[in-house]
Amino acid sequence: MIVPILGAIALLLAAAPIASAQEPTVRVRGTVERVEGDIYVIKARSGGELKVKLADNVMVVALIKASLADIQKGSYVGVAGMPQADGSQKALEVHIFPEAMRGAGDGHRSWDLQPSSTMTNGAVEQTSAAADGQVLTLKYKDGEKKIVVSPDTPIVTYSPGNKSELKAGAPIFISNATKLPDGTLTTPRVNVGRGVAPPM
Repeated sequence: MIVPILGAIALLLAAAPIASAQEPTVRVRGTVERVEGDIYVIKARSGGELKVKLADNVMVVALIKASLADIQKGSYVGVAGMPQADGSQKALEVHIFPEAMRGAGDGHRSWDLQPSSTMTNGAVEQTSAAADGQVLTLKYKDGEKKIVVSPDTPIVTYSPGNKSELKAGAPIFISNATKLPDGTLTTPRVNVGRGVAPPM
């Protein structure tokens, strides 16, 4: 059952850039405050409350804590980072994708975790030790980036989640919510932290 679910996640991620080109999407970072019928009230990390309605066939993906030891040559990962003067990226977070999600979001682009931050999705071509952690060389379709991962960088991996995990106090991240005319947001997919807050 896990492989078909993760395969569907990959398809959803692959379609996300197309959808965002047609209509603006909203990213939601925060914690489930309460549930009111079919509306999830989210306390946003940036302050204030957001109301989110889940799609009928919503996909819930759990994020689980991982470590540098889980990143191997050939692993497919996503890294939010900050550009450094030498052209490398300092990792703010690392996501280890399951094999079914290989290729999802492949490339390097801007990201809104912090001002000037970026997102790089690619395969680990090389790993090497550095004074301040580990250096990963990520290869993607248009090039490659060197990523410096410090020992305290949050690292997570993915697992199929369940709607029942979206309860009060649950930390969540939504990458592609759409705003409805009444101001409510709707989304087909929610990332929920399972024992760890989504670092996204």
